[in-house]
Amino acid sequence: MARRRRYRVSNTAQQVVGGFLLAGPFVVTEEVWVLAANMRFYHALLVAGIVFAIGYGALYEADEDREVEAEAEVAGIPIRFISLMVVSFGSVAVLALVFTAPNAFLVKGGVLTDPTRTDVALTTLKAVAVGAIFSVVGAATADSVF
Repeated sequence: MARRRRYRVSNTAQQVVGGFLLAGPFVVTEEVWVLAANMRFYHALLVAGIVFAIGYGALYEADEDREVEAEAEVAGIPIRFISLMVVSFGSVAVLALVFTAPNAFLVKGGVLTDPTRTDVALTTLKAVAVGAIFSVVGAATADSVF
């Protein structure tokens, strides 16, 4: 029987560093917001699925020393993977709000025509999904390297 690996806060800290590092440039890029505005909601779900696949692959397929069965888990899901997803999407969302990107690009930047709060919120969620593709790479890499 495989020994359960203890999950430490330092694992999340490493993910946060990597996630924020690669998320930053995409949050403040107008093209990401234009792309998000033109996406349908099912596109955002597909992009989120890609983020999950990249994260899982980077943690458990690319790293031969790590086994998903040996990880500490909650409800059958490894805590490390849960943390990775929260960091990947969360870092992009935090940066978008800190930099006021939705207001800058969607409202004042004119990406959306006469946007409602719902339009801005939904487009922001889609932009977060796009940025998370890059954030998950940084977060998973930092977790695996350190």
